[in-house]
This record gives sequence, structure tokens and C-alpha cells, in this order.
Amino acid sequence: MLSLHDLLHRQVPRVPVTKLLVATNLLIFVAMLASGAGLWHSSNGVQLAWGANFGPATQDGEWWRLGTAMFLHFGLVHLTLNLWALWDAGQLVERMYGHARFTALYFASGLAGNLLSLVAHKGLAISGGASGAIFGLYGALLVFLWRERGRLHPHEFRWFFWGATAFAIVSLGLGLAITGIDNAAHIGGFVTGLLGGIVFANPRMNEKPSHVFSSRLSAISILALAVFMLIVRIPPPAYKWSEEVLARKEIGNFLRDDRAITQAWQHILDEARRGGISFDELAGQIDTAVGNPYEESFEQLSELPPDPALPSAATVEILRDYAERRRDASRALAEGLRTHNPAQIRHALEMARQPLQLPKLSPPTPSALPR
Repeated sequence: MLSLHDLLHRQVPRVPVTKLLVATNLLIFVAMLASGAGLWHSSNGVQLAWGANFGPATQDGEWWRLGTAMFLHFGLVHLTLNLWALWDAGQLVERMYGHARFTALYFASGLAGNLLSLVAHKGLAISGGASGAIFGLYGALLVFLWRERGRLHPHEFRWFFWGATAFAIVSLGLGLAITGIDNAAHIGGFVTGLLGGIVFANPRMNEKPSHVFSSRLSAISILALAVFMLIVRIPPPAYKWSEEVLARKEIGNFLRDDRAITQAWQHILDEARRGGISFDELAGQIDTAVGNPYEESFEQLSELPPDPALPSAATVEILRDYAERRRDASRALAEGLRTHNPAQIRHALEMARQPLQLPKLSPPTPSALPR
């Protein structure tokens, strides 16, 4: 009697989808390393840039993150564990269900797991990893083994079935016990794999077509209802990621422009000390090179979305006040030069010397959840 592995290998000799998934995850990890990710840990900013699942971004029209998050990993250990589990289970499940159904199981489980993660964590965590989809493979594996238990050697059935069951239970238990693991994605993927295994199972010998149809319809109905309930329970996002990206871009532009304006201001003052330029000409240069640019920066910062929930909202407000202060100082200086008012000139220069003190721009969320 052929072993289960030999029988499956004879029916489906190659597992191209499993190999492609392993290679894709590995190549994306290498590409992330080349773009600045850490070997042992990646920052939230890198994960977000590569498509991690995060409420304010995913719910801001970037729903594709539910899929891209399946191919992101937060470090070498995270990647190694997931690829080992994918290779181990993927070879069996792809041969059990065939290439197309295996692909559908994998992506359906990963997407459902990411959707449950979004709801369970209220969109406030950055998550990524392949294990939601991998847990779906283990769910489908258990369904296949249970349905085919009568055709398998008892010892082999116990080895595979209870081994896979123990793996799932221990992994889910560790996810509950250890903080920082996205167990919601594991549970969502596993349940989807169980239901998907029923939907895609091959009919057994002498099994009535009506029974097959009833089982598949029930599984599809439960899965559809679960997805619908998750969709209606998606919490409103804390803020819009597109607005945060816009604010951060404007902050970067302002800091770059501020350095250039400061250099121009210093050049004008140095030129004034050397003499050879009238007070009126000096005032005109200050208006053109300093006052007007700060006025433009103030207006641009004021036009940003006024959402206090944005992580960079405090920084934008500080910069707006700073631009306003520098604008007023440059105008006061220009006016003092035109009216030959030494006291006003000294006061304006004192205003201009007040330094810019910015809080460090931190990642938009305190937690990152690998899975």
C-alpha cells in the first residue's frame, strides 16, 4: 500500500504554485532589504511603503493592502518560519486539491485573515505576513485527511491528522499567549481554509451528489455570511492615510525651503554689514527672499487637512506658527530698515533668532504585528 505522500506525488508530481509562492516571498524580502529594511526587524515605515495592512491606509481606498500584506515579513526569523510552514504544508495541499484550487485556498485564506485582523485590531496595527494564508492550508489539509480517513492507513492518518491539528492548536495558543502576534489573521485564515476545503473537496466514492452539493452550499453560505459580517463591522479609520502622506510631504518641502530661505537671509545680512547697499534696497531683498517665501509656506501649511488625529498634526501646527513668526520678523525688519528704526530692527532680529523645535516624526502607529 502506497503512503499518502507517494500516492499524492504519483497523482500530482509537481507543485509549481508552492514553489512560486516561496520564491515570491523570498524575493520580496530581499527587495525590501535592498530598500532599507532590517535583516532582523523592519520599521513600520518600510512595511507601510511595501503594502502592509493598516486601517487608515487600507480603508483610504488602498484595499489592495489586504493582498500585498500576505507577502511582507518583519525579519529573517519571521520569514524563515513562514516559508518552512508554507513549503511543508503547500506540497501536500497542492497535490490534494490541484493547482487552481490550491491557489484559491491560499489567497482566500490570506485575504479573509487580513480582513479579520483589520476588524479585530480596529485598524490601529500594522500587520503583514503569510501565516494567515498558511493557516488556511492547514485547515484545508485537515478537511482532506478527515474526508479520506477511510482510505488511509490508520497509523498514517493519525500521524498526519493529529500532527497538523497539534501544530494548529499550539500555534494559535502561542498567538494568544504572546503579545505582538496577529492571531486574528491566523484564526481567520484557518477557518477559511476549513470551509474552503469543504467547498473544493473531491467527491468521495459512492457519495451522493445531493450531499456534496449540500455540503458545499453550506460552507459557501457560512463563509459569505462571515465575510459580510466582517465588512459591516469594519471600524471607521482613525484618520486618512492620504492626508497624513500629504502632510508629511509638505513638512519635508517646508524644511528644505526653510534651509534655503535661512541661507538667503544670512547672505543679505552679510551683504548689509559690508555696506554698499541702501536700507530701502536691503528691505526689498528681505521682502522678496524671506518674507514672501514664508508667506507662501504659511498658506500651504494652512491649507492642509485640519485633522488633529493625524500623527503629524502637531508638527504641522509648529511649522505653521514658525513660518508665521519668521514672516512677521522679516516684515518687521524690512519696515524698520525703511523707517530707520533701530529698536524695531533689533526686535525683528531677536524674533528671527528663535530656533525651530520640532518633535521627532514617529511611525503612525505604536504596534506592528507579524504573522
